[in-house]
Amino acid sequence: MQASNQPVLRDIVLIGGGHSHVGVIRMFGMQRWPGVRLTVICTDTHTPYSGMLPGYISGHYSYDDVHIDLGRLCAFAGARLYKDEVLGIDRVNKKVLCRNRPPVAYDSLSINIGSTPQTGAVPGATEHSIPVKPIGRFNQRWENLLKRVTNPNPAHVGKTTIAVVGGGAGGVELILSMQFRLRNELSNSGRNADDLEFHLLTDAELLPTHNAGVRQTFKSVLEKRGVRLHTQSRVTQVDSHQLSIQSTQGESKRLQADEIIWVTQAGGAAWLKDTGLELDERGFIKVLDTLQTTLDPSIFAAGDICSMVNHPLEKAGVFAVRMGKPLTDNLRRQVEGKPLENYAPQITWLALISTGDKYAVASKGSIGFSGAWVWKWKDWIDQRFMRKFSEFPEMSSSSEPENKHQLALTQEESLQAISAIAMRCGGCGAKVGSNVLSRALSALKPVDRDDVLVGLHAPDDAAVVKVPPGKAMVHTVDFFRAFVDDPYIFGKVAANHALGDIFAMGAEAQSATAVVTVPPGLESKTEDLLFQMMSGAVEVLNNAGCALVGGHTGEGKELALGFAINGLVDEDMSGVMIKGGMRPGDALILTKQMGTGTLFAALPQMKAKGRWIDAALESMQISNQKGAEILRQYGSKACTDLTGFGLLGHLVEMTKPSEVDAELHLDALPLLPGALETVKAGIVSSLQPANVRLRRAIRNQDQWVNDPRYPLMFDPQTAGGLLASVPGDQVQACVAALKAAGYPHTAIIGRVLQQSDVLEPITLKAGA
Repeated sequence: MQASNQPVLRDIVLIGGGHSHVGVIRMFGMQRWPGVRLTVICTDTHTPYSGMLPGYISGHYSYDDVHIDLGRLCAFAGARLYKDEVLGIDRVNKKVLCRNRPPVAYDSLSINIGSTPQTGAVPGATEHSIPVKPIGRFNQRWENLLKRVTNPNPAHVGKTTIAVVGGGAGGVELILSMQFRLRNELSNSGRNADDLEFHLLTDAELLPTHNAGVRQTFKSVLEKRGVRLHTQSRVTQVDSHQLSIQSTQGESKRLQADEIIWVTQAGGAAWLKDTGLELDERGFIKVLDTLQTTLDPSIFAAGDICSMVNHPLEKAGVFAVRMGKPLTDNLRRQVEGKPLENYAPQITWLALISTGDKYAVASKGSIGFSGAWVWKWKDWIDQRFMRKFSEFPEMSSSSEPENKHQLALTQEESLQAISAIAMRCGGCGAKVGSNVLSRALSALKPVDRDDVLVGLHAPDDAAVVKVPPGKAMVHTVDFFRAFVDDPYIFGKVAANHALGDIFAMGAEAQSATAVVTVPPGLESKTEDLLFQMMSGAVEVLNNAGCALVGGHTGEGKELALGFAINGLVDEDMSGVMIKGGMRPGDALILTKQMGTGTLFAALPQMKAKGRWIDAALESMQISNQKGAEILRQYGSKACTDLTGFGLLGHLVEMTKPSEVDAELHLDALPLLPGALETVKAGIVSSLQPANVRLRRAIRNQDQWVNDPRYPLMFDPQTAGGLLASVPGDQVQACVAALKAAGYPHTAIIGRVLQQSDVLEPITLKAGA
């Protein structure tokens, strides 16, 4: 989470991570806009570059070679990345509606989501074909197809037939790349590559938008490679492993196919129909030369999803890339209240179409030429483009621009901006206004509990809760600043982290009081930020049966959230798990993967891959509530949740009061994806040095200090898993139950030993 001295005055939201939007994000990062907050909403953290997809299918490039890491790019730009699916737009209230989070407010909005396969127009195509678009979802389908073809069902004998529907450049490149890769895979495994048969179908001629010479070149390539070409052939129905085809001459035939790939008839996403925006006959958004939509000047569209009313364009990646700069300029001009400029797309463009085998054909207007050198040229262009989004310039810590009040604000907004910029005192002046707070909290629905007598439903100076007869109160508090730019996700993680201590003791969560710090900004921005964050927090608290009963909200430089939480246990302490409950013979269990400290230290340095951060956040949102219940069922008497002290610190905390030693198996530690890589790169949390001081508790540390996993014992965790000891005769059943309950990475990481005469209680081993 990047702190800023600039109050938030305007929100620009980008839906989709297409070629136009990655250009906007990069340019925003190169020159920040004072007072403007950029938010990106995308279903995938890694967005594919279509120009290199054929090379990826052919096996010339790796996954990372052809995907732009939006996590790293947004970290560079200081933009918020929300990983979610958009379901619609509330244009009246200027909010984007998402599947898994509260609506996202915008002042200016841009849509760059590419096209969506319209397989519904052909009966059976949706059920029995694999659509190429959206490209981001095609990768898993391609991996599955690769496995099916290279590792077929033993009952399947004979040829495998693959049909590609669509005779444009995308279909031609795809079938040639697939054929090259699959034949090589079969040959390398000692199988007959001729067991594969390929068909390319198009309802028109091959490559209809290219010149006759280029078309003839590809006809020759397809013929030489043994690909059956069916032109003027319209697919009318798709059954399981069968295509019904109608030719332009009226002839009908059927084609048997084991795999059917759909590369045609793309259109706009279905949800766009309910936005009220003007769409063309294929469902694409109509835009003016400024890239603004025809009916709503605050909404822009670019790339394949847009349909320029004055410039009909082919759906080609070159236009999406070229739209990046004019889109950036006009978004900036709009928030600054300046006239927008028109974008005039080029009339002709260079297309470099690969044949799968490091050979390519160049096509521009009436010009066409080919060769291996053309592929090398294409590769050089593509690699240069991708480096723009993976190699970033060093940014000075003082590079944040001064606020020159360039944004177009109303008189009321200007007064609020002046107030937000002014120095605040540390007392009541730092509080968020009561109107803002009440509006933000009014939409929250904390869970009802009979033992909460006064809470948010009837706010007062303090909450009143009662302790039921036979129960004792457990109390804990946690508070930390945001480490991720998504306030909704941060709210969920912060609440989950705070609840961890309650669950680790085997307690029931009863009530929570929040302490919140929000950066200054316009009232509407502060209100939305509070609502987003507290929505995530209340969702987690409610799922735990914990009532949010009140709190305190103030302004500060950085977003931060904490909770004081009350829990309940039986007064006789039965069922309570404490750190001092370990017994010799117990096995040590850890219920989640480790590595959040190093990964989130790597994030602002742009050294962490987006999918690593996704995996870490997913783990941090898993509640420990059910895990603690299972541990109790299987006889655990000692448990703690991994937090800031790291694994070794918490284990030492348990061995000392238990008067035992412990054996820790380094190779059994469950690690988050990327954690080993970032630690090897020397990237550690700021808390790590303090935790490393506990190395003196390790009896044989000299043997392990150079092991790459060694530093991760000191890695501070946020919303980490449960570390518990379980009786040896119960541990296997306990692990199985935990995995079945949603803790798939649960591992036995060591064992509890009798206390020895040696001062150091921990011994490291490579395995059991």
